[in-house]
Amino acid sequence: MDAIGRAFRALFPPLLLFAAVVAVWHIEVQRRGIGAFLVPGPLLVAETLWEKREALLKATALTGAAALAGFAASLVTGVLVALLFSQSRAVRRAGYPYAIFLQTVPIVAVAPLIVLWFGAEFQSVVIISFIISLFPIVTNATEGLMNVDESLVELFELHSATRAQVLLRLRLPHAVPDIVTGARVSSGLSVIGAIVGEFSAGYGNQNFGLGYLIVQTSGLLQTPYLFAAVFMSTLLGLTIFGIVGSAGDWSTRRWRGTR
Repeated sequence: MDAIGRAFRALFPPLLLFAAVVAVWHIEVQRRGIGAFLVPGPLLVAETLWEKREALLKATALTGAAALAGFAASLVTGVLVALLFSQSRAVRRAGYPYAIFLQTVPIVAVAPLIVLWFGAEFQSVVIISFIISLFPIVTNATEGLMNVDESLVELFELHSATRAQVLLRLRLPHAVPDIVTGARVSSGLSVIGAIVGEFSAGYGNQNFGLGYLIVQTSGLLQTPYLFAAVFMSTLLGLTIFGIVGSAGDWSTRRWRGTR
C-alpha cells in the first residue's frame, strides 16, 4: 500500500497539470474557432492517434530502436573514453576538445553528410543519435573518475594496489552515480538525435520513423497527424528516460545517503 501511495503522490500532480492543459487547449480552440490545419483540438488529435495507430506505432518502434542503439553505443564508448581520460592527463588535454566539438557541432547541418556517407539507412540515424548523446556521458564519467578522495587513493597505494586495481575497484565504482546522471541526460538526447537523423535519412515510403513522419505531415499541412506524431515522440522520450532513470536508481541504491 505504501508503494501505491508513493506512486499516486508522484503521478497525481503531473497528470492533474496535463488534464488542466488539455482542458484549456480544448476550450480555447472552441472559443476562438481556430482551424484544425493550424491548431487541432485535443479530441481531433486523439481521434487521429487511434486512426493512425498502426503507422504511428511502427514509426515509434523504428525511432525507438535507433535511439536505443545510439544510446547504448554512446554509453559504452563514453565510459571507455572517460576511463582513458582519467588515466592520462596528456590524453585528456588532447582528446577533450574533440568531445566538446561533438556537442557543439550543428547536428542538423552534419546529418545530411552522414546520410551521404552511410546512406539513408538505419545505421545513419544510429550514428547521429550516438553523436548527439555521447558528450554528457564522457563529461560526467570523467568527472566521477577524477573526483576521488585523495586519501582513498593513498590508502590503495599504501596497500600496493596496482593502477588497474585503483581504477577498477576505486575510481569506477565511485563514478557510477555520475555515469548514471550522464546516462539520464543522454537517454533524452538519443531520441532527439534519432528524430533529427530521420529528418534527413527517412528510410523511404515503406519504413519510416517519427522524424520522417513529422516532416511529411508538416509539409502536407496534416496538422492533427503532426500533433499525433509529436505526442508519440514525447511519449517515446519519456519512456526511455523513465527506463534509464529506474535502472540508474536501482544501480545507485548503495550510494544513497552517502553522496
